[in-house]
Amino acid sequence: MARRIESISLAGPAGRLEGLLEEPEDGTPRMAAVVCHPHPLFGGTLHNRVVYRMARGLRRAGTVVLRFNFRGVGSSAGEYAHLEGEIEDARAALGWLRERYPALPFALAGFSFGSRVIARLGCESEGASFLMAAGYPTRWGPPDHLERCATPKIFIQSTSDQYGPRAEIEEMYERCAAPKQLHWIGAEDHFFAGALEELEETVRNVAK
Repeated sequence: MARRIESISLAGPAGRLEGLLEEPEDGTPRMAAVVCHPHPLFGGTLHNRVVYRMARGLRRAGTVVLRFNFRGVGSSAGEYAHLEGEIEDARAALGWLRERYPALPFALAGFSFGSRVIARLGCESEGASFLMAAGYPTRWGPPDHLERCATPKIFIQSTSDQYGPRAEIEEMYERCAAPKQLHWIGAEDHFFAGALEELEETVRNVAK
């Protein structure tokens, strides 16, 4: 069955946000998830290949996925707002998705900068089935909120991540509140070079 995909435009706090909604290829969705992209000032978009692989892994696990561009990226209105505004963009995207699929449980996922966005949003809110953070960058300030966050957390990290080195991730993970998981992928860099297939499979398996 062909992938069901829909281009959407949703109301964000700084104007319209561009997005793509994708349903699973097979069967009725059992969950809905927002997937957030990497840093807007360094080329991050909803079409980033790690974000695409995460979305595909989630779809293969039966999840309907909303990817969107943060403010100022692609056709999304506004300009970069130093994480705080992007968290509000993700909140708006999640609200839209939950209105579209009110009967489904929901999750939040993100890569790099996007992983920090969803970690903050998911820990400040309630009800997410899990938070999935790939390529979590440890060098952008201490994530103290993760130490108090009772939402299930899934970290997926490259063994050669220059923005989230293994020693720093392990120290951070030790401080994180349970429930939590940490999955290492033997990749060449932060962007999971040489291991995108394994990334996708890991996402699919842990999201089941």
